[in-house]
Amino acid sequence: MSLLKFDNLSVEVEGKEVLNNFNLEINEGETHVLLGPNASGKSTLLYALLGFPKYNVKQGKIIFKDKDITDIDIEERAKQGIAAVYQNPPSINIKLSNLLEKISKKNVKIEGIESLMQRNVNIGFSGGERKFSEVIQVISMDPDFIILDELDAGLDVENLERLSLLIKKQLSDKTVLLITHRGKALNYFEPDFAHVMMDGEITCTSDNYKKIWKLIEENGYEKCKTCKLSSDR
Repeated sequence: MSLLKFDNLSVEVEGKEVLNNFNLEINEGETHVLLGPNASGKSTLLYALLGFPKYNVKQGKIIFKDKDITDIDIEERAKQGIAAVYQNPPSINIKLSNLLEKISKKNVKIEGIESLMQRNVNIGFSGGERKFSEVIQVISMDPDFIILDELDAGLDVENLERLSLLIKKQLSDKTVLLITHRGKALNYFEPDFAHVMMDGEITCTSDNYKKIWKLIEENGYEKCKTCKLSSDR
């Protein structure tokens, strides 16, 4: 059953068109990865999905749980069950433990984060601490759809593995979109479908993420503009 669908979505940012007739459908329980170089439109897609006002939808629809959410505000989208682990989350002058009390739909018990819980969110946090803080918040919200934005950015292999396993354990039944231009997180999540985004549109899709990543490693992203890989989807 379809959970999220981008239907001919075109998005402008400060008067510049970044996404042009973008289409993608994600079913319940699936994990998808959206790969692409910097400035390919991945972040624009993320922020348009979340409803940031700067990202102006000029055409098309975003359908979530069979409802058109294209014009609803950020808070309402969160209530509908969409959450994101951001690449560069803001600092907030509130203790993480207090924030979780306000947003939690379920209790989260994770060993080894007691000191982090007593600190103000992202103030003085290392890159790894920011990512753990973001993941803990998303887990506590118990969303139906999770976007992981550049989860592997700034993390060493040990922390990436720990975070990935934490997400898979706590959110094993959820639908996930992993956005990245690296390949480090792929083997932890083993996505059902992999897509390559170039110049604001998907140019390559496969139900074998290893094939796509091998193509990128050997030839770079430019090769994906003429990609012949495809899935049965």
